Amino acid sequence: MKEVLIITEPERVRVLSDETRFKILQLLREHPMTINELSDATGKDRTTIYRHVKILENAGLVEELEVHGNERVYARSARLFLIKADPDESVEEFRQAYLQVEAEKLVRVLEKAGFKIGDRNKLKKLAKEVLNEIELNSQPIIKRISQANIDLTEIELFHLLNMLVFLQSCELCEKAEMAKRLIEF
Repeated sequence: MKEVLIITEPERVRVLSDETRFKILQLLREHPMTINELSDATGKDRTTIYRHVKILENAGLVEELEVHGNERVYARSARLFLIKADPDESVEEFRQAYLQVEAEKLVRVLEKAGFKIGDRNKLKKLAKEVLNEIELNSQPIIKRISQANIDLTEIELFHLLNMLVFLQSCELCEKAEMAKRLIEF
């Protein structure tokens, strides 16, 4: 299993845009599972889960790990997926929904850490805008790294993402000031 898989192809992002397939990948992050285990965990029938697992497998996101009798055990093909597909109409709805969820998570993390948020909705909207801007401006660099087929470790990915934000820091200064006014440090 790779540590990081960069997904830049719209076709692979479309595979992820299905709620059931996304849930399967979340479950497989915990540990490898059989179709029966995935079926029990999702509340969906085996045939449906099998069909979704095969789609994920064909997209290179899931792999068969081993066989136990007549049960196959599946695992993610990478511990972390970095989804950075070029803007494409067919994946834009998924991308925007994903950014909305991630912006909400960021605000929740700050709240859990005890930060006081002046206007929660305004901060969430700003976070989504910033994530979107960073993602769009980072596309050429991430696509080139993906095409070079470079295996990244989790820490290398972390540093790469920090560098991508740093490269855009001047353009984001105004938004950073707005965020500082919304968060009581």
